[in-house]
This record gives sequence, C-alpha cells and structure tokens, in this order.
Amino acid sequence: MIRSYLLLLFCVTLWGSNFVFGSMLVKEFPPLFLADVRLIFTSLFLILYAWLTKKFVKITLRELGLLVLLGLIGTLANQTAYFNGLLTTDATTASLILSLAPIVTAVLASLFLKEQFTLRMKIGSGIALLGTFFVVGIGAGLSISKGVLLIVIAMVTFSASMIIIRKLTQTMQPFITTVYSTTVGTLFLTPAAMLTLDSTAHISHEAWAWGMLIVTAILMQGVCGIVWNSQLKIVGTGKAAIFLNLQPFVAMLVGFLLLGSQVTAIQAGGSLLIVAGVVVASVRSKRSAQAAAQRLADRPNRCNV
Repeated sequence: MIRSYLLLLFCVTLWGSNFVFGSMLVKEFPPLFLADVRLIFTSLFLILYAWLTKKFVKITLRELGLLVLLGLIGTLANQTAYFNGLLTTDATTASLILSLAPIVTAVLASLFLKEQFTLRMKIGSGIALLGTFFVVGIGAGLSISKGVLLIVIAMVTFSASMIIIRKLTQTMQPFITTVYSTTVGTLFLTPAAMLTLDSTAHISHEAWAWGMLIVTAILMQGVCGIVWNSQLKIVGTGKAAIFLNLQPFVAMLVGFLLLGSQVTAIQAGGSLLIVAGVVVASVRSKRSAQAAAQRLADRPNRCNV
C-alpha cells in the first residue's frame, strides 16, 4: 500500500509541476504549437502502448460523435485557452483556478446527467469560490486579467469534457477512451496550430526546451495516467482523490523554486479555502461514495491541462 501511495504522490507531484513547466514552455514556443506537439507525442505513446497491449476496439457512430465533440471541447478549446492563459497568468493562480474543476463538473453533471447536487456540495462550492476570490481577486489586486479569464475557460471546458467522458465510458473502457479522445483531439488541434504559425512565430532551438516538451508530454500525460489508473484499483478512488488536492501546493512550491514566484498570505489562505471547499463538496454518504467511486474508476484520467 505504501508503494501505491508513493506512486500516487509521484503522479500528483508531476501534475502540479506541469503548471510551472507549461509556464516556462510558452515562453519558448507559440501556445497552440506547444499544445499540439505535446499531444502528438502523448498520442504516439498511448497508441504504441494500446497496440502492444492489444487494447484497440471498434467504435460505434454514437461513440465517434462523442469523440469528435470531446476533441473540439476537451482538446481544441481547452488547450487553446490553457496555454494562451499561461502567457500572462502565473502557474500558482492557474493551478488554483483549475482545482475548481471537480465542483464545476458536479454542477454540469446535475444539469446534463441529472446527478444530485447536494446541500453539502453547494456549501463546498461556496467556500471554494470564496477562496478563488482571494486568490485571483484580492490576491491579484482585484484585477481580473485576460489570462485569468482564459484559465477559467480552460477549467470549464475541462469539466465539460468530463461529462462527455462519462458518456463514453458507459460503453468503452477508460484507457481506450483516453487513447481515442487524445488522438482525435490532436487531429483537430494540428491544423489550428499550423494556421497560427507565421514568419514571426518564435520556435525555440534550445535542446532543453524540446527535451522538456517531449518528456512532459510522455511522462505527465501518458505514463502518469496509466500509473494513476492502475493504483486506483489498489487504494480506492476516495483516497486517491485526496492526493489531487495537493496539486496547487506543488505548483506553488515548484513555481517558487524554479521561477521565483511569490505567494502572498492572502493567496495562501485562498488556496486553503479552495482545497477545503473541494473536500467538503466531495464528501458523500457511504452509498453515494461507493457510486462516485465506481464512476471515477470507470472513467479515464484526463490531464489535458
């Protein structure tokens, strides 16, 4: 069990660090080009793994339609907003805004999947939103920038993609859903990325930048997804979900160490409120927890951002 906890902590540490690495990489590559190249390497890794493990299956027209919708919302819109947002938004703020995704997903699920949005979830949502106000409001001098709005869009499109994924995993295995959705999303993003390139576009020639791009794509979006899903079966989804709340703190720490990003007391307090709100909203009765755990076990891990 300790080994499983360490593996989960390893994945969350990398995912939290991903916000910082993304902030570094958008200074070396155009945002859409960066997102596209990362997804190309992620797709190639997942396709190779699926081929070696004989995971490929035929899909129906309904599944294809959902995959196309997922590619447009969960990849093209999400990645465009996320990497453009990182141009002007620090990694800590981005990670804290994106930590609201579980709550937004719950709201969308109540609207489109008719899932119950309980009083506890409403209270947790209110606490988390108050924390967000401290982080991007008071903590940022009460100025909501274009970058912050783009990160909010990235968070909402990520949550929307979770709803589509829940539909897909009703008939498809989580891993192969990840493979197909990532590949389809890449096919949509590639032409859009190419159209944004011109003679003035800055594409880094630094070996470290390309190395970081490729390694983060394969390790954080490929390997960690596989490792995470394998450990869910051992420790349970409830305990695993707790580890996800560490991502903002990892982003703060790595951002401070690598980029010298300063964290104010107000932002630190706001981050605690966000995490507390997400935890309160995520607490369920025993029966509800079992149902939620089954849904989490039946869906792929999405780390587009």
